[in-house]
Amino acid sequence: MRFETKTMLVTGGAGGIGLAIACRFASEGANVVLVDINMQALKNASETLKKYTDKFLLSECDVSHEEQVKKVANDTVKHFGTLDIVVNNAGLMIFKKLEEHEASDWNKILNVDLLGAFYFIKQAFLLMKKGGCIINISSIHALETTPMVTTYAAAKAALLSVTRSAAIEGNEKGIRVNAILPGAIDTPMLWNNPNIKAGLEQVNKDSVGKPEDIAGVAAFLASDDAAFVQGAMIEVDGGRLNRL
Repeated sequence: MRFETKTMLVTGGAGGIGLAIACRFASEGANVVLVDINMQALKNASETLKKYTDKFLLSECDVSHEEQVKKVANDTVKHFGTLDIVVNNAGLMIFKKLEEHEASDWNKILNVDLLGAFYFIKQAFLLMKKGGCIINISSIHALETTPMVTTYAAAKAALLSVTRSAAIEGNEKGIRVNAILPGAIDTPMLWNNPNIKAGLEQVNKDSVGKPEDIAGVAAFLASDDAAFVQGAMIEVDGGRLNRL
């Protein structure tokens, strides 16, 4: 039980990759804080989480609002006594041609996909003890992308830059910061992608991973086995990036 004395928090935890990560950590003994914008979705997700643990906290939070993030972080420490692992998974994606984007589109995506992660990193730096770990869920789109996802790709690329900076500044605090870049993962975000529906982006079955594939890498990065892994950006795409 690698995480028996640890408390982990995951955003966007009500489904998909976030819930898979929560279940993986719960199965290895962690206290789990499940964070999402929708409380009913959290309650539904908790039925799955209960298969692995009863040591969890449901936290409704819009990650684009710093005060809400601060409250969730402080509530976590009050409830479990510690905050050891943060996984920034919450994200939004919109599909528009570049020339159709407006400032409101940029603000919407950046506030969640980039600033939301930053707010939790900030709170982690303030509350975590030495040995803490932060994992940012970026995307293959940060490196290679497709049409109509300008804001998402830009936000995920910027998140890699934040990961680098946080890893450097985290060294003196004893906090490790790394990123995972998922490829095509079997989630609603993938199959609701209009690029895929329209055939602009081809996805073969052997190129689609499971949320559990990302969860496994997250568990490694948070474990003592990754004690010397700092500022890493791990592609988890089944080799798909090499074929884009």
